[in-house]
Amino acid sequence: MRVLGITGSPRRGGNTDLLLAEVIKGTASRGAEVITIALNGLDFIACQHCDACLVKGKCKIPDDMQMVYLEMEQADRLVLASPIQFMTVTAQMKAMIDRCQALWARKYVLKNLPDLTRKGAFIAVGATRGRQLFGGSILVVKYFFKAFGVEYVDELLIKGVEERGEIKKHPDALAGAFSLGERLAQKIG
Repeated sequence: MRVLGITGSPRRGGNTDLLLAEVIKGTASRGAEVITIALNGLDFIACQHCDACLVKGKCKIPDDMQMVYLEMEQADRLVLASPIQFMTVTAQMKAMIDRCQALWARKYVLKNLPDLTRKGAFIAVGATRGRQLFGGSILVVKYFFKAFGVEYVDELLIKGVEERGEIKKHPDALAGAFSLGERLAQKIG
């Protein structure tokens, strides 16, 4: 099993990254092959809506998203991790999601994306404690997963954590992330 973790955090080593690292450790503890991609370190631009992907199912922009597409296509499990900014995922995560229009085109326009039984999870960290803090981001991630055949099966949503590394003061959250990784690696079919 191959597990891909993607972090949309602009702050390396922050709370989101620490939680994703625990999820990845949890999947690795169950024998999964793991890879993590940090979007903020990549060189890619936003979708230009040129519609080239509607013809060939591939994005024509030759940047680091080409590597992200390849890793996504090879993953059996996908974990997206993002801090919440203005009630949704970060700009880095949203730009990556928008660039996956090519995957949407393959599935829904060209009808040539295999119907795989892949599973996905979402990790989000927010500084506030608002009742609707995660609603917008969950919808974005669920529709993103659906666009290329990933079933949304799990989530870890943490409120009230802002300062870099503050999540270390929440051992239950870190343990929950590790457990999420174990569950994700065990999900069959």
